[in-house]
Amino acid sequence: MWFVLALLSAVFAALTSILGKVGIQNVNSHLGTAIRTMVALVLAWGMVFLTNSQGSLAQVDRKSWIFLILSGLATGASWLCYYRALQLGEVTKVVPIDKLSVVITLVLAFIFLHEKASFKSIAGCILITAGTLLMVL
Repeated sequence: MWFVLALLSAVFAALTSILGKVGIQNVNSHLGTAIRTMVALVLAWGMVFLTNSQGSLAQVDRKSWIFLILSGLATGASWLCYYRALQLGEVTKVVPIDKLSVVITLVLAFIFLHEKASFKSIAGCILITAGTLLMVL
């Protein structure tokens, strides 16, 4: 099931880029990000109430709050930069650079989460980086 959800995530991320590029053509990128974020917020809270998960809110511990807030700040910063880059550049150049987040995430997971670096994951990082450079330069 995780694979199907991850694949759907990739499809929706791809649609985000295309729809976002069209949507911010005549809109300030920060305003566009705020509008997009409002929609995502309504969708996320809708899922909380649809799945009746709101009762778990009181059980979220301090550490989880801190890291979820930090994650939210990182997401916001990413979205602000991404939408501005989309507004200024071509989707075919911005998206491959943005997807270097895969490589950065794997490196950070190796360092901070102590996940194992396999030959395949290292080779994948090298190939993603090489592919990004090939597409952008």
